Amino acid sequence: MAFTGPIEDRVAIRELMDTHAHGVMNKDADIWGSIWAEDAQWELPEYPDLGVFTGKDVIVSGWVESMKHYGLDNCTKPMIYFMQPGSIEVDGDEASAVAYTIEIFDDPATGKRTRTTGRYDDKLRRIDGAWKFTYRAYRSIFNDRG
Repeated sequence: MAFTGPIEDRVAIRELMDTHAHGVMNKDADIWGSIWAEDAQWELPEYPDLGVFTGKDVIVSGWVESMKHYGLDNCTKPMIYFMQPGSIEVDGDEASAVAYTIEIFDDPATGKRTRTTGRYDDKLRRIDGAWKFTYRAYRSIFNDRG
């Protein structure tokens, strides 16, 4: 089943997804970084310039650096970014989820406006009463490079 476990936990996890998107749309590292566990791992295998990041500080630093290259109008504006859950499955203090993204940004290599749909495969853990991402792996599903 796509959505299992207590509704309060699923809402809290959905809010983490929303916080991720809100941080991107505002290019705010504090907001964006608040979703991660200290020992988290973030994988972006389709973006070799980004790769794999381990540990919250490394993840946030990598994201800050990437946001210098991924945005709109020569990165003077943040990219357009939305996230929607496809599944959230809670089992005690552990959870797994799938999230889908819609992103619009200017390709840093070509400058062309790009519309991308992606998928995150996630693992989460309740830490000190709050849900945090412990693992996120992102893959593109569709790219439309204008």
